[in-house]
Amino acid sequence: MPVYRDIDQFYACVRQLFAAIEQKDPNAAAPLLKSRLIIRLQLTQPAGELIINGRQAPVETHFGRNSLKPDIDIALTMDSLHAILLGQLTLTKALGSGKLTVKGPVWKATVLADLFRQSQTLYPQILQTQGIG
Repeated sequence: MPVYRDIDQFYACVRQLFAAIEQKDPNAAAPLLKSRLIIRLQLTQPAGELIINGRQAPVETHFGRNSLKPDIDIALTMDSLHAILLGQLTLTKALGSGKLTVKGPVWKATVLADLFRQSQTLYPQILQTQGIG
């Protein structure tokens, strides 16, 4: 059974997560801003899209289809992203095991590492406030 009942529940959690990261450490997105990348996460089970725009400060997130052209496309299941946000799965292991695929320069996806590290302390609390888990 998937972690999220639907994509709207996931979007609510991610909105709260990005707000919490910005509040806790305003510099957490600095590597993403420096890279000037637009990254699209194409999610399945449930299906959805999350676009992270690092071309302007503050970093913008878009939920669902958007006209922005991504520099990097990352495809993964919602449960794999959930495990990454909890710190149970690293980007490297997800990529090596095929749980995550990347179109574009793979090495540039590492700019997400700082955001994912920040999420490990904040994400479990957000899940609890959303009644998940």
